[in-house]
Amino acid sequence: MSDFMLPDIGEGIVECELVKWLVNEGDLIEEDQPVAEVMTDKALVEIPAPYKGRITQLYYREGETAKVHSPLFALVAEGEQAGVGEETETSASETADVSDEMPTDVVTGTETPSATEERRGEVVANSGDEESEDFILPDIGEGIVECEVVEWRVSEGDEIEEDQPVIDVMTDKALVEITAPKAGRVTRRYYGKGDSARVHSPLFAFIPREREATGASEDSVVSVKTPGTRPAVSQRRQRIPASPAVRRLVREHGLVLADIAGTGKDGRVLKADVLEHLEKSPATARGAAQPAAGKEARPIVEREREARIEPIKGMQAVMARHMTHAASTIPHFIYGDEVDVTELLALRERLKVDAEALGTRLTLMPFIMKAMALAVQEYPILNSRINDDVTEIHYLPHCNIGMAVDSQAGLIVPNVKHVERLTLLEVAGEVARLTEAAREGRVGQADLKEGTISISNIGALGGTYAAPIINAPEVAIVALGRVQRLPRFDERGQVTERAIMTVSWAGDHRIIDGGTIARFCNRWKGYLESPQSMLLQMG
Repeated sequence: MSDFMLPDIGEGIVECELVKWLVNEGDLIEEDQPVAEVMTDKALVEIPAPYKGRITQLYYREGETAKVHSPLFALVAEGEQAGVGEETETSASETADVSDEMPTDVVTGTETPSATEERRGEVVANSGDEESEDFILPDIGEGIVECEVVEWRVSEGDEIEEDQPVIDVMTDKALVEITAPKAGRVTRRYYGKGDSARVHSPLFAFIPREREATGASEDSVVSVKTPGTRPAVSQRRQRIPASPAVRRLVREHGLVLADIAGTGKDGRVLKADVLEHLEKSPATARGAAQPAAGKEARPIVEREREARIEPIKGMQAVMARHMTHAASTIPHFIYGDEVDVTELLALRERLKVDAEALGTRLTLMPFIMKAMALAVQEYPILNSRINDDVTEIHYLPHCNIGMAVDSQAGLIVPNVKHVERLTLLEVAGEVARLTEAAREGRVGQADLKEGTISISNIGALGGTYAAPIINAPEVAIVALGRVQRLPRFDERGQVTERAIMTVSWAGDHRIIDGGTIARFCNRWKGYLESPQSMLLQMG
């Protein structure tokens, strides 16, 4: 029997109202069958069953408040039902014969599932310890059913504190840190690094500290120590603060994080600390461990002509599916133009010092986003979306502008919310925050949702023109080329040097025609070429 823990059902939500039970105690249920309806601050949510089995207990009555990460109901897996609660009169010799044939749970007498079943998320007697309980992988994003195990932060036998990071997992959208629900000792990790873990299935098993303390006092009366027995409490590991990018750099050079002196806040190890450590220990860098053969890639032909195969997974796999669907289902209309940003660059230079004095780095992106939000007010169809049946256009009330970022986890598109309401400084602050979070692999789910129109800055990598693919369900995207110093004729026919940025638009041709995107682009371009004109439109 295992408790089903109420998973995360929305960012920041810690409790919900149990509106209706869809099953009764004793009912047989199928995997993914709806079990309960709960009401959060935002919506009515249906909770499905994690696997096939029998409901043995409902922990709340309708109308009561249930806590996230607390037991919602108890469930016996299908393979565990036989023999539960039955009295047995098997002799000691018969018991020995049975135990020779199959592993048996010492409490219930039920057959223990195999290791393969554990990998599929079936409930097991955790490491043979009746005091352990499973931590069920919660919902970590809308529609996400599985994730990749990136890094375990703890080992089996380690002591953990409440809210201590236990594991990093990669979802379709971001790197997510899973924390401990309470203090205790880890007894089992159900997945290895690189495995796919399913939502609503056991991720690891642990003994809560209060339960372990009770068990220890009982053991002190009749305990017998045998060779190889794991100590009840292992030495607590001190978590060293460092970003995923820094941890990866440490692994690549075969270093130990604990050996590097951190100069950041609370001893945080920074990239500069790792590089300085490498300079002091060049032999370590030269002797860095090489990747194990076959782990990331494997040869498919003879050794003298090796090819490398890497699985498409994580963010890269999600982007591949998303872009394939967008390119094959949305008729793209491509429109190109160039923008004279000479005046805009001059204005930025004048404002940059003041912005830096306020702690904000001012780039061109905030101006580009602000001009786009203003142009959208006149051409709202660029800030809309189409319903699935292609029978309705939904004009969105806010302009949430996404920016494609080449992060360590792959291409992601976080967005700045409500650009039409923000000042240039506020937009600049959000751009800096999202860029840093993307590079660290720590973009939150909220920052990836509800985008309305996107920007891809290929110019940062030296590109000039592109044919961008729309980030569905949005209906438009623009690719910015690099700024070039080029000769142009002025109003008197004289050749002058101007700063020119090329732009490449893609629009959903089902609702955006060439004339609309050209007029919209001209309005947006006008704000950028004469940036002072934006002042007349800002609230």
